[in-house]
Amino acid sequence: MVLLPLFEAAYISVHGRRIEYRVADRPEALRFISCKSLLFFTLFSLKSGLTYDILGFMFKLDVSNAKRNQALGLEFLKRALGEAGLLPKREFASPEEFGAYFSGHGSVILNGIEQRIQRPGDYETQKKFYSGKKKRIPPNH
Repeated sequence: MVLLPLFEAAYISVHGRRIEYRVADRPEALRFISCKSLLFFTLFSLKSGLTYDILGFMFKLDVSNAKRNQALGLEFLKRALGEAGLLPKREFASPEEFGAYFSGHGSVILNGIEQRIQRPGDYETQKKFYSGKKKRIPPNH
């Protein structure tokens, strides 16, 4: 398991010590007593796509603690993957920089699904975001 040591190192870099020592000091305050259990919870929450209500029920947490623990786990996961150089680059200054970054790869797959946004109030700004697609069909139809 390669990810767990990276996750534990990220946890220690934020809190200054292992989770087991923090649990020993305040056993009532922390639900997850090891980095392994927090990592599992974080990955499970990402993969399952469950609401915080159901996630909390499954892990015996209230809704706010399910959300809080997921956010903490994501913070450590992002830090761990970043320090290992495993996070994808998400922003490019120009199309040339994008092309140079992916020049060594055979294929690039992009998610081109249109995302709904709040309609801008200014007419000129609205025109920039108009796609010409049909109106959204309500989910009950």
